[in-house]
Amino acid sequence: MKTIAVLTSGGDAPGMNAAIRAVVRLGIDKGIKVMGVERGFNGLINGEIIEMNRNSVSDIIQKGGTVLRTARCDEFKTEEGRQKAVKVLKVYGIDGLVVIGGDGSITGAKLLSNLGVLTVGIPGTIDNDLAYTDQTIGFDTALNTVLDAINKLRDTSTSHERVSIVEVMGRHCGDIALYAGIAGGAESIITPEVGMDMEEICKAILEGKRSGKLHNLILLAEGVGGAEKMAKHVEEVTGIETRATILGHIQRGGSPTASDRVLASRLGARAVELLVEGKSSRVVGIRGGQIIDDDIDEALAMPRKFDKGLYEIARSLSK
Repeated sequence: MKTIAVLTSGGDAPGMNAAIRAVVRLGIDKGIKVMGVERGFNGLINGEIIEMNRNSVSDIIQKGGTVLRTARCDEFKTEEGRQKAVKVLKVYGIDGLVVIGGDGSITGAKLLSNLGVLTVGIPGTIDNDLAYTDQTIGFDTALNTVLDAINKLRDTSTSHERVSIVEVMGRHCGDIALYAGIAGGAESIITPEVGMDMEEICKAILEGKRSGKLHNLILLAEGVGGAEKMAKHVEEVTGIETRATILGHIQRGGSPTASDRVLASRLGARAVELLVEGKSSRVVGIRGGQIIDDDIDEALAMPRKFDKGLYEIARSLSK
């Protein structure tokens, strides 16, 4: 293993830079040349590859986003595009590739592995929607970003005795809504896995008002429905002023938490170790506090389990 490369793909997540830093510095420490692929698989196909050194990753561990940048790439979805990517890797003498991103990015690593490229995937996505790992890079930071917004919204909601509906990211996975909802003391948490019962929600709001509640906070995952439409319906049914807040891409930004920085550093280091060992088609993750690695195919095939027990705890605590 003489030369490896690292790229970030898909949606950015806080902590990606910490993972890039770990890959570069551990690789150099093992006597390996490390290349950085800019703009994900799109940059790989177009040969946007630069050599990296220790200074390349200085002062980035605290930064959100990704210094290698990221982009979508429809061409990579084609066999011709992937073959072109393999040729570029050979031209640059790259023996192994580390891919940082979500399920789509890791699927891309799998496809390159099928073409003979030594690949290791690192889970970087705020959605926390990869079943094989307890936590993905960026999830903890996104939670804290949402929590900060909730704390501020609670102040104004209490002052005006309003209902606040906060829409967070999560088209298919409700972990951001669930965990932020518990941490923020939300009265209702709506996730794609459970769905919503508008009649029950409106009833709970009215009961809360009768019991003396000055405000009501609802966490809504974007995959269930739109916050604006829901706010209009709640106000019509309950007669209580209701406001919608869509946090959007603010959830992807910001300096990563200590938890995300440490996780990213551990996963980046393990990814390099696997390549040095000559292993391929692997993904790294964390389970029970321990860094693990799994076969890519098996990891992607694992069905994601929603934590219904935690959801029920949230329901009990909101009463």
